[in-house]
Amino acid sequence: MAADRTKVILDTDIGSDIDDAVCLAYLLAQQRCELLGVTTVSGEPDKRAMLASVQCKVAGKKIPIYPGTEAPLIIDQKQPKAPQAAALPKWPHDKDFQRSEAVEFLRRTIRKHPGEITLLTIGPLTNIALLFSIDPEIPQLLKALVLMCGVFEPEKRGHGPLEWNAMCDPHATRIVYRARAKIHRSIGLDVTMQVRMPKDEVRKRFQTKLLRPVLDFAEVWFEHADTVTFHDPLAATTIFDDRICGFEKGTVEVELADEKLAGRTTWTASGADSHHEVALTVDANRFFEHYFGVFE
Repeated sequence: MAADRTKVILDTDIGSDIDDAVCLAYLLAQQRCELLGVTTVSGEPDKRAMLASVQCKVAGKKIPIYPGTEAPLIIDQKQPKAPQAAALPKWPHDKDFQRSEAVEFLRRTIRKHPGEITLLTIGPLTNIALLFSIDPEIPQLLKALVLMCGVFEPEKRGHGPLEWNAMCDPHATRIVYRARAKIHRSIGLDVTMQVRMPKDEVRKRFQTKLLRPVLDFAEVWFEHADTVTFHDPLAATTIFDDRICGFEKGTVEVELADEKLAGRTTWTASGADSHHEVALTVDANRFFEHYFGVFE
């Protein structure tokens, strides 16, 4: 079994939208995933690390967790708080973490396992942009770079042109999209919005051991939302089932000149040797069957 497992590092802003915790639960339950570590990003990274540690403790796994960069590279912070930290008193969790080590952990671990690690990013790309800037060889040392980021066909889905992770640090987003990873794959908002679940069904289905703390975090989310959109879990599942989403090769450019549209991702379809893979379709039924299947 060990030979069949995929090494994954997760970079996350867990504690804002609930889908990050939903994603981490999946990775902890997925027997084909060897989770090498978690780095957090955005406002209150320590509290985000605590939330991740809750889930790792419930899973009975000692996963290295590193609080990462709190502020975007240039612009002001758009999400200074981690509201789901309100649920921390309900669950045992670590409180002391190595600070200012997240980017070095990423660099050291990827260099230790060249060509073996899938880097899954589900938050603003600040940590990853710093990593790629400090060590430009890192993208080529990854097995794959998988991002929940961007909007690629907004006109077909009726969405606006901006996605939260991309716009929270647009300068970091551009750095990451200009990097040349062997596999540079994006699952954007226009596709992830097709995998949603109302809160009553979430409460019914999130009753397994690994999903119970997620449900407590979700109750904070439900104070202002009636649904969970599985943005980040969808990106994670594509690592282990390549038939959940349909991808097409092309190139992605990131807008910076227009401040109102900073972080907009523009995708252009092109040949087989193109730089990026972008999700254009999703089999929602296959996704939900796959996602909940790992908890059975």
